[in-house]
Amino acid sequence: MPAYVIGRLQIHDPSWVSEYVARNEIILRKHGGRYLVRTDKIDSIEGDPPLPSAMVVLEFPSREQAQAWYRDPEYAPLIEVRQRGSTGDAILVDGL
Repeated sequence: MPAYVIGRLQIHDPSWVSEYVARNEIILRKHGGRYLVRTDKIDSIEGDPPLPSAMVVLEFPSREQAQAWYRDPEYAPLIEVRQRGSTGDAILVDGL
């Protein structure tokens, strides 16, 4: 069953983004993951939620592979880079 990581970010300093994406793509592929969404074009179509400045959706073949990506020691430095330049949240959900 596929699994998805959904991240919402408020980017305060965008200088980290291009290097982060390039390095993360390699780690994502290692765990069978890929970007489905990576955008700063976000509109609300219902309700009045606070909107992030960027959003990502990652797809993995399984929940275990998504967790392995997030816990990969090669990814740990990228988490720190991302957290220095942004705030946000991420959730892991199962697909159909």
